[in-house]
Amino acid sequence: MNNLCGVELKRVQQYEVEVTLDPDTAHPHLILSDDGKQVHDGGVGKKLPHNPKRFTRHLNVLTKQSFSSGRFYFEVQVKDKTEWWLGVARESVNRKDKITSHSPENGIWTLYFEDDELLFNDNPVVRLPVRAELQKVGVFVDYDAGLVSFYDVEARAHIYSATGCTFSEPLYPILCPGLHDGGRNSTPLIISPVNQTD
Repeated sequence: MNNLCGVELKRVQQYEVEVTLDPDTAHPHLILSDDGKQVHDGGVGKKLPHNPKRFTRHLNVLTKQSFSSGRFYFEVQVKDKTEWWLGVARESVNRKDKITSHSPENGIWTLYFEDDELLFNDNPVVRLPVRAELQKVGVFVDYDAGLVSFYDVEARAHIYSATGCTFSEPLYPILCPGLHDGGRNSTPLIISPVNQTD
């Protein structure tokens, strides 16, 4: 373990926030746990009432909580998944049309994983080295400094930081568990409490 990264992770973990997923924003294929901490693709669309907050083209879900200043941090378990993306999105993110790129220019700052490829969604995309099985991702945002950072929690290592971001509206944590893929990717994404004991 890189001790410097371990210290850095411990520092940002102090800004842990309690977040739960908002069913009103969840794509109709997504299944959320009762406690709002887990999400996976059920593979079948549900008939849901129209809601302007709901994503209808992408398998996204936002949290109920948003942040407009200061620093915040949360962790998501990605273990045993073949595809996912997660990060933060601005409140006005397009929820009804196809988003050409889940990138900062469209108000989304996300890490994307698919079949052993790890990217930060930008224009162009930033390809990142994939470590041994990534199990839990930490996301840290310093709203006022325009910073979004991602960490490999188990390895206590920094993955990537987007700097110089301009935030002008509330930011919401955003999760996409990826397609069910015939059961290959049915494991849920899980918002997990920070374990500071290591």
